[in-house]
Amino acid sequence: MKALMIQGTTSDAGKSTLTAGLCRVLHRRGIRVTPFKPQNMALNAAVTEDGGEIGRAQAVQAQACGLAPHSDMNPVLLKPHSDTGAQVILQGRAAFNLEAGAYHEYKPRAMEAVLDSWQRLAAQYECLLVEGAGSPAEINLRANDIANMGFAEAVDIPVILIADIDRGGVFAHIVGTLALLSASERARVVGFVINRFRGDPGLLQSGLDWLEQETGKPVLGVLPYLHGLHLESEDAVARNEPANDATGRLRVIVPVLPRISNHTDFDPLRLHPQVDFRFVGPEEPIPPADLIVLPGSKNVREDLAALRRWGWEDAIRRHLRYGGKLIGICGGFQMLGNAIHDPLGAEGEAGSTCGLGLLEMETTLEAEKKLTNVNGVLHQSGLSVVGYEIHLGVSRGAALSRPMILLESGPEGAFSLDGAIAGTYLHGLFDHPEACGALLEWAGLQESEPFDYRLRREQDLDRLADALEAHLDWSRLGAWLA
Repeated sequence: MKALMIQGTTSDAGKSTLTAGLCRVLHRRGIRVTPFKPQNMALNAAVTEDGGEIGRAQAVQAQACGLAPHSDMNPVLLKPHSDTGAQVILQGRAAFNLEAGAYHEYKPRAMEAVLDSWQRLAAQYECLLVEGAGSPAEINLRANDIANMGFAEAVDIPVILIADIDRGGVFAHIVGTLALLSASERARVVGFVINRFRGDPGLLQSGLDWLEQETGKPVLGVLPYLHGLHLESEDAVARNEPANDATGRLRVIVPVLPRISNHTDFDPLRLHPQVDFRFVGPEEPIPPADLIVLPGSKNVREDLAALRRWGWEDAIRRHLRYGGKLIGICGGFQMLGNAIHDPLGAEGEAGSTCGLGLLEMETTLEAEKKLTNVNGVLHQSGLSVVGYEIHLGVSRGAALSRPMILLESGPEGAFSLDGAIAGTYLHGLFDHPEACGALLEWAGLQESEPFDYRLRREQDLDRLADALEAHLDWSRLGAWLA
């Protein structure tokens, strides 16, 4: 079994991207490879084949390997519900909520789950590609580390450092990171990859020569800036990209809630050629739209309170009066009802909150989280939908007698009496091209064009792999990967 760990000099340096691309390269070469991330902190999650949940980035990396996601690929997932507390997911299952200080003390026990999952995968695959978290040089997080060098040292695997040149200071990032590592950790770093380079490669060469002489370690490749490359985000909300021509496009907006979860639900809309999509951040003006979508949330009651502070409740009612359409997904669906009850304090302080009162239903957050991959059809059109549910709440009320979706397990979601408001627990609602087209036409788009988001993901994984094949030093990488 071969293994290599990708660590970054900063968050968003390209760890997830490089890991996914290497996964696809090795998969295309016929090597049985799997991704692994010891600890992840993210509110973008996927449901696995064994009925657990892992970070979305590891699900994409599994796809790059031609695998179904499995809980062992990300044995520790932290889902923040406040600035200092998070739900701890161990090997796919919600274990408990912990404040940051308490989790720091718990990490040695979390490492047991990490090593257990690692050993199972190591017994099944020829190569494991490991992604670190954040930076290995965070001094305050070094004790009991299970996410970066602490894990690499525990299982004795080599490490590559990736740094993002597009944000500047790439040489300082690399040299500074090495300086903050211990001697054994520095020895474990076998080389560097520089990411998102644009410009004349000849102007960079003197810097690369200096870096290799200064550190005694090779630069394993300089990856070009791949304009338009799309991989599902690990956690950060994608930046809005202004359309060249918004004429005739359906205008869709989504509020960026403080605890927004699974915002990758909207990637098919962001990329759709007929959609003018916008995330709207806190305190930003709420623009006119044809469709408003309320996203999932890790703390529904607090996020609903934020919506109200920002003026969204009045804006939604005005939007509906003028003929706009509204969809709520998961936590956003719960907000549409009359009330949200959290008697156990599952997402914060126990209590109840009045909903928007747009659907006749109430939701109670219960102890057991629902995690399931589902198939079904849109009730109105009969077109196929494929997605997953990942939520605590159970909704009940008259609105559910008008379901949005018919799953194999029964009716799901709700429509308002006038047909202008819809809600569902189903993540991945827009992934299927025919269902996405039908929903866009319901929202007002004239003659939607088919857009296959799943095909786009595959094409971009191959495009990324092609770039890695062309720009990495495979004569050196082969020693650790094949």
